[in-house]
Amino acid sequence: MRMILRIQDLLFAALAVIGAVAILMLMVHVVTDVVMRNVANQPVPATYEIVTNYYMVALAFIPLAWLERSGGMVNVEVLEAALTPRMIWYSDKLVALISTAIYLALAWVTFAASLKTFAAGTFVLAQTVPIPTWPAYFLPPLGFALASVTTGIRLFAPFGQETVE
Repeated sequence: MRMILRIQDLLFAALAVIGAVAILMLMVHVVTDVVMRNVANQPVPATYEIVTNYYMVALAFIPLAWLERSGGMVNVEVLEAALTPRMIWYSDKLVALISTAIYLALAWVTFAASLKTFAAGTFVLAQTVPIPTWPAYFLPPLGFALASVTTGIRLFAPFGQETVE
């Protein structure tokens, strides 16, 4: 289990780097657009389309697994004060099982939708320039799949071993 958690932590570190790069690219892109618009009266083409269809989608869905690992998503505590530690453990396993199933279903549905947009070559028009948006449709299924792996790993943690840091 320790090896799996170490591999998971390495993947989360990679996701953190990807998220940091996305944030930096977003900031550079928007600042460049504002400066070019105000200084040279020439905004960067398709800034709005790229920000909304790529950066924001990546920043919304890629961190789902990290949120699950840190315990920031689904947490059931309604009856926790009345339960024994063993019952809390079973409750946590049930929540992890339900979360895994839901994340897998969301990953499946969004992946099917992303395949359709890929086949159709989905794009948006920025003035008269087509900006392909189909690649961004693959980010939600990736985020949901990684979150399902995280909650799935939580299912196999032995009693007394906390996987949330």
